[in-house]
Amino acid sequence: MLVGVIIPALNAAPFLGALLDEIQERHPDAVQLVVDDGSTDTTAEVARIHGAEVAVHEVNRGKGAALMTGFQHALAHDWDWAFTMDADGQHLPAEMQSFLDAARRDNLDIVVGDRMEATGEMPWIRKVTNVFTSRVVSGLAGCRIPDSQNGYRLFRVPILAGLKTTTTNYDFESEVLVKLARAGARIGSTPTATVYGEEISAIHPMRDTARFFRLVRRLKREAREETR
Repeated sequence: MLVGVIIPALNAAPFLGALLDEIQERHPDAVQLVVDDGSTDTTAEVARIHGAEVAVHEVNRGKGAALMTGFQHALAHDWDWAFTMDADGQHLPAEMQSFLDAARRDNLDIVVGDRMEATGEMPWIRKVTNVFTSRVVSGLAGCRIPDSQNGYRLFRVPILAGLKTTTTNYDFESEVLVKLARAGARIGSTPTATVYGEEISAIHPMRDTARFFRLVRRLKREAREETR
């Protein structure tokens, strides 16, 4: 079984090395792919020094575009499973096994991390936003996804074949879940820790909220068209 980790990264040099080293220590057989999405620091160099494969976007194209580059790489190299993790240390490699265990136990195609069982460290505005968006995404997907904004995920790679998306930023992560659920993917979750450090979020609240609502309208329209 070939397992890989896709890490979209933008100016992540200060955090990336420690993450890659811990993944290597805990899962030495896992392939690590860092997608450098137009960084202006040494992100790509750090990734190579720490043994990761690297794909480079010469200009910043958005987190969704970086993830799609990773998905295409996973399909081209016959990975069986692909984790997606953020580069800033918010996702703990110690929890990777729980994703694999959940996928096997419940015969899942996608496992999404769930921070909502322990939200003590989560800023209140993020908690409220996560609850709201997760309810919306769950309704569109037709299954319960308690933390749809969590980028810590595990995908059965063959289900990604033929995936067509319209988004390239943070809204991509919602679109992927809905599109794959509608295509028959089985989605579940596993508890993960809420970790915040010195990283600076790249999310733009107003802009990314507007993108989310545009995505919701488009997905609803697509659902209506499919039922005609």
